Amino acid sequence: MNQRFPLSDHYDGQHFFNPGPSRPARGLLQVLHWRLREQRAAWPARVLDPEYAPPPDLVEPNSVAITFINHASFLIRLPGAVVLTDPIFSERCSPVSWAGPKRVRAPGLALADLPRPDVVLLSHNHYDHMDFPTLRVLQARFAPRFITTLGNARTLAKLGIVATELDWWQDATAGALRITATPARHFAARTPFDRNRTLWGGFMVSVGQGMVLFAGDSGAGPHWADIRVRLGAPDVALLPIGAYEPRWFMSSVHMDPAEAVQAHGALGARRSLGMHFGTFQLTDEAIDAPLEALDEARQAAGIGADAFGTLGFGETGVYRLGRDRSGP
Repeated sequence: MNQRFPLSDHYDGQHFFNPGPSRPARGLLQVLHWRLREQRAAWPARVLDPEYAPPPDLVEPNSVAITFINHASFLIRLPGAVVLTDPIFSERCSPVSWAGPKRVRAPGLALADLPRPDVVLLSHNHYDHMDFPTLRVLQARFAPRFITTLGNARTLAKLGIVATELDWWQDATAGALRITATPARHFAARTPFDRNRTLWGGFMVSVGQGMVLFAGDSGAGPHWADIRVRLGAPDVALLPIGAYEPRWFMSSVHMDPAEAVQAHGALGARRSLGMHFGTFQLTDEAIDAPLEALDEARQAAGIGADAFGTLGFGETGVYRLGRDRSGP
């Protein structure tokens, strides 16, 4: 039985959709056309990363420590709370353990070394963002608060997880945190039969006067400016920069690095960090292409690496929270 939600500018009573002008959905024929072209860059079978210091146990007031684990998985330590985003520690992002995209580098922070998260954010139901084996372990070890987008609580309940669902712009509180679901331009599916039956999005995490945006997966669009208008400019924005080639197929649902730089500007973010690259080969670009393209786009926009950069796998950055958001 399909779940029903209130009608909105992104839900028609049966399916969720991206509001405003959008490209037609890519169907099976387009997928086959893409796959049969065989223009994928070769990725290494395995990448060994340097070891970084473990995440701090505490942060100063008005600070946030952000550790890049892999893909879209971050450990975010805020004053009084620890947040984990779209955690995936499995060897593959796939419905089965023996096939599907295989990781080329280990998580920068091992699951066994993970500190207890107070909140786990799940942006949408794709296998590289909602990884059942990882979620089972987190529930068994920590039983954290799970917050996700509309329609996903029923799926998570099968894992013994009670989750809070949010529509775009809805809030949930978790201790000192206020968590607001934000729009994205993407889609959802775990099987050939459930496309867009659940919602996708990102999350603005607010504590005191500080804000961190976890964008989830998204194509380019006016929603970045809408987020700034409605919620304010984030201190740190975690933005996807990978899985974008070929553009004729991916542009409607995945930004390229140049579009991520534009999103950074539209958000008015003090700092942005790239994600969703270098872990699983999901699309055609080379493993280092997102980093190279980000560097080029940043230089073209006249902004420095201190404004929009990336962290190493397992690296932690500590950033200031809170500012006057009345201007750019």
